[in-house]
Amino acid sequence: MPAVDLAEGGEIRFGAIRLRVWHTPGHTGGSVCLLDEDGGLLFSGDTLFAGGWGRVDLPGGDPAAMVESIGRLTGLEDGVRVLPGHGSATSIGRERPWMELVRDGHRLFA
Repeated sequence: MPAVDLAEGGEIRFGAIRLRVWHTPGHTGGSVCLLDEDGGLLFSGDTLFAGGWGRVDLPGGDPAAMVESIGRLTGLEDGVRVLPGHGSATSIGRERPWMELVRDGHRLFA
C-alpha cells in the first residue's frame, strides 16, 4: 500500500512546499512529475532530462505515452526550472525547442 497517493492533480505537502502531481507515463506507466507551482520548479524524474527524455525501451515503457507527456510539459512557462532524476538541471525554456518538435511531430526522434 503506497504511503502517498500520487494521483493526477493530487498535492503533496512538505511544510510550506506544495507539489502538484502530474501523471507523465512513458518511461513507466506510473511515472509522475512533481510541480512546485509557487517556486517554479519541476521534479521530472525520468520523464524529462536536459536534452532528452527517459528510456522507453524497457518493460513498461511506451513511446506514444512519452510523446504525450512531453507535449503536456510544453504547457509550462519557460522559467520553470527542471530537476531531473539524473543529470544536470535545466529549464522548460531551454528544452522547449526539441520538446515542441516531439509534440508537433507526434513521435520521439533519435
